[in-house]
Formats: sequence, structure tokens, C-alpha cells
Amino acid sequence: MFKFKRKINFYEADSAGIMFFGNAFRVIHEAYEEFLQTPQNDYFVKGDIVLPIVHTESDYFIPLKIHENVEIHLTVSKLQDRSFELSYEVFNGEGKTAIKARTVHVCVDNKNFQKINLPEDLRKLLESNQ
Repeated sequence: MFKFKRKINFYEADSAGIMFFGNAFRVIHEAYEEFLQTPQNDYFVKGDIVLPIVHTESDYFIPLKIHENVEIHLTVSKLQDRSFELSYEVFNGEGKTAIKARTVHVCVDNKNFQKINLPEDLRKLLESNQ
């Protein structure tokens, strides 16, 4: 499991002072980016492959407020030859589950956008967080 902490920013909230639901994906994507940025590779700038998100879903349980500190837990919930699924749980400042989300990613060649097998180093990173 990968853990990531951050604060809810003012610009992410609506007029009621709670995080706008669409910004949940901003929060989990930040955790995803941190997870993939290893000393050996940065899959956002590597260039050979891209990992587009092909499916997302989320459930909301507790509103998150401006300046609230949250912790995101990311786990690899499914791993296949050419794709993977990530599950996220966002905890509020009191440690209660505020959001659960899921994203599905496919590995494609950056030149022709055809599906390809996950590189071995990425597979190992994903396996270590199942």
C-alpha cells in the first residue's frame, strides 16, 4: 500500500466550503503521480509508454473541508498483462473514510497507441503494492 498526505485547498471547494466532488480525482491523481515517480523512472515523462485511464468511479461518504489534512491510501487491486486497477481510500483529518475511488489504466505504446504489455519495472512496482 502506498500512502500520500495533502491538504484540501481553497480552490478545490465549493461555496459551502467543502471539496467539490470532481476534485476528488485531482486528489487521487496526485497520489497516483507520487506513486509512479520512482528514482528509476517517471512514467509521466518517460515517453515510451503511456498509461491512460479508461475507467473511473468513486463513492463519497464524508465531506472534506477547506484546509483539512487528508491521507490517501493507494493499492493495486487488479493486475493484468496490459492493464491495472488502482483503488484509493481517502481519509479525513479524523481518520474516517471520506472517499473510495477506483481507476483502471491501460498500457499503450506512445508511438501508435496500441496496447502493450506492462514493462517489467512497472509490473514489479505494481506487484509490491497489491
